[in-house]
Amino acid sequence: MRLATYDRYGPAEVLSVTTAPVPRPGPGEVLVRVRAVSVNGGELSMRAGRLRPFSGNRFPKRVGVDLVGEVVEPAGSRFAAGDLAWGVLGRRMGSAAEYVAVRADRLDHVPAGLDPVRAAALPVGTTAITALRDLAALAPGERLLVRGATGGVGHLATQLGKAMGAHVTGLAGAANLDLVTELGADEAIDYRAPGELGRFDVILDTVGTELPAYRGLLSERGRLVAIAFDLDRPVRSLSYIAAHAVRRSRWVRAFSGNPTTALLAELGRWVTSGAIRPVVDRVFPLADIAAAHRALERGGVRGKIVVELP
Repeated sequence: MRLATYDRYGPAEVLSVTTAPVPRPGPGEVLVRVRAVSVNGGELSMRAGRLRPFSGNRFPKRVGVDLVGEVVEPAGSRFAAGDLAWGVLGRRMGSAAEYVAVRADRLDHVPAGLDPVRAAALPVGTTAITALRDLAALAPGERLLVRGATGGVGHLATQLGKAMGAHVTGLAGAANLDLVTELGADEAIDYRAPGELGRFDVILDTVGTELPAYRGLLSERGRLVAIAFDLDRPVRSLSYIAAHAVRRSRWVRAFSGNPTTALLAELGRWVTSGAIRPVVDRVFPLADIAAAHRALERGGVRGKIVVELP
């Protein structure tokens, strides 16, 4: 089978498409023929070596976290051969491959009517659900600020926040403010010239820099959930988050998404209801995965960049 790997840290050009045997599913796993995956910021940072203390120096390494594909070997799970499923690999990478073995409890059925490419833009929506519902306990009528409102997680969080009854303000680049409005935000603001933003009950930060400044925008009972940290100052950034996570008011918390079937099913219900829709910026074939990484690194992405494996 074909898969994307890299044998050293560096720019997108270190990526190549190689071959490996089709994996054999272990206990509790199913074999999936992958049809599409999305490109995520975390894997770009990993590939560039910015997370070397966590990722180590063993090569080759693989890329890809989430996936959409057809079940090939159900292995006694609740899936049948040919079912279209979506999910994540868990705390590892390697979904940018023609076949992957995935734990059944990290998969769910793709909602009816979604093709693999559009579906691949959605699994990161589980991060938005965890952030807004479980951590921040966003309530109807509260003021929500989404930083990076047209990015992979941000464009889904903007829609989810509105569906949960919040007053949503989306920060994005000037060229993408039209999309922020289309996604349902009450206010669309250029992050380069934000002016006076006011106070917010919940802030979802998908960027990770300038956390003290954004914490300063919280109301007295405000909550800031960060799904990224400052990679140029990782120790300082993570220490700041840890120091403010234990406060009773104006707290800051961070987490790394690792959804189970139940959370994927919840995402599916939001999608089926029409509250959340995917936005796909560009689609690349597996052979051009380096170009897909470069496109995300350039910024200004509207929704998700998807790699298709037809």
